[in-house]
Amino acid sequence: MAESRLLIVEYSGVTTVTFPDSAILEPTVISQIAKDLYALADEKQIRKLVLDFSKVRFLASHALGILLTLRKKSRDIKGTLVLCGLRPDLMKVFKITSLDKIFTILPDDAAALASFGVTMRQQTEAKRNPRRGSLET
Repeated sequence: MAESRLLIVEYSGVTTVTFPDSAILEPTVISQIAKDLYALADEKQIRKLVLDFSKVRFLASHALGILLTLRKKSRDIKGTLVLCGLRPDLMKVFKITSLDKIFTILPDDAAALASFGVTMRQQTEAKRNPRRGSLET
C-alpha cells in the first residue's frame, strides 16, 4: 500500500483526518486518498469521523464523489461524518452543488470535535499527546 498523504489523529474516540495538500487535483493522489478514507470506514469501522479541509484551497470535482461515497460507507456502519475548515471558495462549490445540505459542515476542527461531545479540555489534552492513526492493519 502506498504511504498515506493524510494526517489521521484520534481525539477521545473521534478520528480527525487533515488533508496536508493545498490542492487535491491529481487523479493518482485522489485515488490514494479515496483508498485511505474508505479504509477508515470499511476496515477500521471508524464511526466518528471529521475531515478537516482547512489547508485545502483547490479540490477536483472527482473528490466530491469520493466524499459522497465515504458518507454512504459511514452511514452503512451507523457512523457520522463531519466536514470542517472549508475555505470560502470551497464552501461556494458545496453550496452550488447543494452538498452543503447533505454534509454537516462546521467552521473548524474544534467545532467539529465539540459536535461529538469532545470538550475543549479533552481537545487540548489530545493535542498535547496525539495518538496518530495508521491505516495499517
